[in-house]
Amino acid sequence: MRLILALTALLTLPAQADIDPADWDAVTRAAEGQTVYWHAWGGSSATNDFISWIGDRAAEEGVTLEHVKLADTADAVGAVLTERQAGRDSGGSVDLIWINGANFASMKANDLLFGPFAEQLPNWRYVDVDGKTVTTDFTVPTEGYESPWAMAQLVFVHDTARVEDPPKSAEALLDWAGRNPGRFTYPQPPDFLGTTFLKQMLIETVEEASVLQAPVGDDYAEVSAPLWDFLDRLTPLLWREGRAYPETGPRMLQLINDGETDLAFSFSPGEATAAIANYELPETVRTYVLDGGTLGNASFVAIPYNANAKEGAMVVANILLSPEAQLRAQTPDILGYGTVLDMDKLPGADRAAFDALDLGIATLTPAELGPALPEPHPSWATRLAEDWVARYGVAQ
Repeated sequence: MRLILALTALLTLPAQADIDPADWDAVTRAAEGQTVYWHAWGGSSATNDFISWIGDRAAEEGVTLEHVKLADTADAVGAVLTERQAGRDSGGSVDLIWINGANFASMKANDLLFGPFAEQLPNWRYVDVDGKTVTTDFTVPTEGYESPWAMAQLVFVHDTARVEDPPKSAEALLDWAGRNPGRFTYPQPPDFLGTTFLKQMLIETVEEASVLQAPVGDDYAEVSAPLWDFLDRLTPLLWREGRAYPETGPRMLQLINDGETDLAFSFSPGEATAAIANYELPETVRTYVLDGGTLGNASFVAIPYNANAKEGAMVVANILLSPEAQLRAQTPDILGYGTVLDMDKLPGADRAAFDALDLGIATLTPAELGPALPEPHPSWATRLAEDWVARYGVAQ
């Protein structure tokens, strides 16, 4: 919150674009020899391996990619903010950020981003701009200041050997937890996945979900009251009675593998299949969505206004949009992420490769996933995480 307030307090300055993204030949020439420091979440070995593979592709275009592993995207945003305050308006330490939601909204509002560039990338021609939420980010228009690279939708995970009929609503989850105390937990907010659970439960409990598309208003306490009542009843029924929480999503999956819990959730529909393939989950694990649907959004990359290697960063963003990279990201035993591409726009061979992809035993088909619920305005995530810490954050 302090970071968001600091961003809001800054005097806004015009974004600096020192190269025309539309002149791709000039971009690629300038990118040769550059080192791109991509600040991205580093909490998953599968994701880290994928980013390493992207680095190999970037090297083929003369760009060196260094993965700066983050625990929290706000750390990269804070680095850019600190450089702005110090007057370092060029030669910055952050070239590319895996970003979305409140962090993107704050950086865009305070002109801390380079661009627009996304729609000038050569592989943008393949992007599904009509069928997927790739031009808005948690209700905020992207306007070319970030480029999508993966689609995500919340799925719940259960071990069919222990839970044959998993709960598919907030009330059903509460009832199930009452009959199975200690067998469910969630990552501790402000962890991204933990905050996602709060938003999903807010949608489940709020009287009218459409109010969440607007910024948090004076009616926050009234709107969120059913959520806190739900959590007050759920917390004593959680793993370790809510006195401790897993730090991350992968740790939550590990608890299932260790037999300590029976339910979990992931923002990657294919993560459970990948975890089974990597012997990180039992073969009896499957995924499901709630009866009222689950949240979905796109993951993006953005380039800070003062990045030292803007051209190299655009080359990396373009590689992420390539059919080859998108197919690899969707492969269940690699990442299992949804693609941002429109199959009808792809060359025949690429489309056939996607058609031939086996999504895996624990991955729902697009029809089974159903339509993704829209993300609330980013101010809701910030406020919910703050309030959760104030109410329950003594647990470590």
